Amino acid sequence: MYDVYTILIVLLINTFTLSQLMDLILTVDNADDFSENFYVILAMFVSCCKMFSLLRNRNNIAMLIDILMKKPCRPTEHDEIEIRQKFDKIVQTNTLCYATLVELTCAFALGTSVFKDYRRHNLAFRAWLPFNYSSPMLFRIAYFHQSISLTAGSMLHLACDSLICGLLMHICSQLEILECRLKKTINKPHIFRECVIQHTCIFEFALIANEKFRLTITVQFLVSMLVVCFNLHQLTQTSMLSAKYVQIVLYMFCMLTQISFYCWYGNEIKLKSRQLVSNIFEMEWFVLDYRVQKDLSIIMMRSIVPIEFTSAYVISMNLQSFVSLLKTSYSAFNILQQIK
Repeated sequence: MYDVYTILIVLLINTFTLSQLMDLILTVDNADDFSENFYVILAMFVSCCKMFSLLRNRNNIAMLIDILMKKPCRPTEHDEIEIRQKFDKIVQTNTLCYATLVELTCAFALGTSVFKDYRRHNLAFRAWLPFNYSSPMLFRIAYFHQSISLTAGSMLHLACDSLICGLLMHICSQLEILECRLKKTINKPHIFRECVIQHTCIFEFALIANEKFRLTITVQFLVSMLVVCFNLHQLTQTSMLSAKYVQIVLYMFCMLTQISFYCWYGNEIKLKSRQLVSNIFEMEWFVLDYRVQKDLSIIMMRSIVPIEFTSAYVISMNLQSFVSLLKTSYSAFNILQQIK
């Protein structure tokens, strides 16, 4: 059943994306039609990338979750459990808010299309189809195909983004748990060995997560820049009182939320991994055994180079990158306006 479901989703997403791409190549002949098609096909293209990323990394995702559930990453004492629960609540809240925004945007787009396009025998989105859908039955099939494909694509965005952001948040959680355990080594020197193992495990966990999802983050970063640019162009061509204007605004908020999640929590990881050095130095490390002090200095030296998530190996996922994306998008929008 899982294989059948996988094949069904792959067919839905790919056929919808292909129909839009063929329309872009064969039918579109002016700038307005191009921008109307292009910003939707970008979102579906990212859905395809995220879908294949989840399929390819299914075993890796299970491995990463397994690492968090086993020692030394598994919290054992009450204060450590509280730290894990605090970050779990943040992940749940972010996922719920993000899911509400994404599905609200999807429902608004389909709802307005039913009242506006369906009655006029028009499809919800521009598409090139290899058959004539003028008959009522074929039109309903094509319209239903677009609606269910858009919904499946939005769920793929939601699933992949929530997963990656959840992994980023758990790296932050592990860094706080490590700090908590290091403070306990003053009274419990025997747990220091576990702290060293956990520190190594956090770096390896971050390296695997960044490596396996680097392509997805890169595609999302580039597409978000293009979407913001073309959405701004669309807004200048649309009346503020129209339903399409609200749809474009909601869609742009979704794209900005997606990339802001990556940049915000990537920035949090970088800050927390840097803060680890200061927190260790503030401990009463001078009362520890010389061997433990030496190991602490090694941990501090390694933490000087912070954990950093990147896209395309050169663009760091932090707040500065998010601001740069907005500036680049606005610059490209100005160029489009001048050309027009």
